[in-house]
Amino acid sequence: MSLFPWAKFRKTKSAIKIHTLLNLQNNIPSFFSITYGSVHDVNILDELITEMGAFYVVDKGYIDFERLYKLNLNSAFFVTRAKSNFQFKRIYSHKVDKSLGLICDQSIHLTGFYPAKDYPEKLRRIKYYDSENNRKLIFITNNFRLPAITIANLFKQRWQIELFFKWIKQNLKIKSFYGNSANAVKTQVCITISVYVLLAIIKKKLKIEHSLYTFLQLVSISIFEKMPIISMFSDSDFINEIDHDPNQLSLFNL
Repeated sequence: MSLFPWAKFRKTKSAIKIHTLLNLQNNIPSFFSITYGSVHDVNILDELITEMGAFYVVDKGYIDFERLYKLNLNSAFFVTRAKSNFQFKRIYSHKVDKSLGLICDQSIHLTGFYPAKDYPEKLRRIKYYDSENNRKLIFITNNFRLPAITIANLFKQRWQIELFFKWIKQNLKIKSFYGNSANAVKTQVCITISVYVLLAIIKKKLKIEHSLYTFLQLVSISIFEKMPIISMFSDSDFINEIDHDPNQLSLFNL
């Protein structure tokens, strides 16, 4: 019997997915959606409220040229990887600095019947050699102004979303669910992500240099202590201000 019968997935298993848009400036989620395991990633693009001038860095699982064209029409930019069956026609080749790992920087048009219909304007194709992992990567973007190496570096930042989920799994573990309904599961996952966001915001506001992991551990063991958070990271002893300004007479002179 399935634990979550409402989360349909391949008829034999049930699962849920957490689709997340990570703000790379603050490393916190700016959007997330919890769906059945059978919901394809690309469908989440329909839920996004596009921000003008923003860059959306996505993996090739999100490639749908009709949806990507909507991002373009909304004056937003995207960076993604090309699929193996990617068909195009080269319009122009731009100069590249091969010492940076760049192989080519091209302006292209899509040639497949449906892709060309879904995205009628030109695109930019950048081929890059990743020396760290010894592999060649092909990026597609609708931005023609940024240097090609900047586009490649932007896609590298997509790894932050993997680190985010790794951190969630390691530090904010959901060992068991308090309910099996869709509402119960989604509520518990939302609480977990909210804890991460709150910790990240407080860490940044207070300019705490310790890692988010260390910050979480200190907060968790001091959760019932009435003390300023910043005092946990101070070398000086914490002084309770109430003791120095009591609201009533002291029984003992201590």
